[in-house]
Amino acid sequence: MKKIIYALILPLVVVSGLVFANREIEASKKSTSKPLSAAERKAALKRWEATPDGIRYKKWEASPEGKKVYAGEAKIRKHLDSFTNMEAVVTSLSLPPGSRLGFGVMVRINGDDYILSFGTENSNEFQQLHSLKVNDKIIIRSHWVSHAPKYSYPIVSGDYVERDSKIIYKRAPRKGGC
Repeated sequence: MKKIIYALILPLVVVSGLVFANREIEASKKSTSKPLSAAERKAALKRWEATPDGIRYKKWEASPEGKKVYAGEAKIRKHLDSFTNMEAVVTSLSLPPGSRLGFGVMVRINGDDYILSFGTENSNEFQQLHSLKVNDKIIIRSHWVSHAPKYSYPIVSGDYVERDSKIIYKRAPRKGGC
């Protein structure tokens, strides 16, 4: 009886192993596509700009609101590139209505308003940030600023926040990254 059970289970294990191994090989072939050349990227961008979303984006870029966002980004670019301190004042503890940026606050840096975004709140890593109040003076360091037509403000990614010479947030480095 035992020999029959072993005889039935052994081929099942071998076949499932082969199927699983073949699936991994196919998945690795799909994920190793070569990067696009500069000409291919440019052509893809031109195709996207002809879509309704691309047209709306180009109109937003040329609008006064889009120009204001780009000017705000330019004002803090040197601080982002060198990862140096920026003094900011918290102006609001909530993000604009309908925002989908996760946890964040509104801040004013050098007279311009920015969204200071930290990402999705799925742990207690933002615990000390919840103690911020409107008009708190903080020091920010960031590597990244972005924009979206949905928002009237540049979006600064919060990598480091300090209040009263005490670090209240420091983004953990990525695991397994560069």
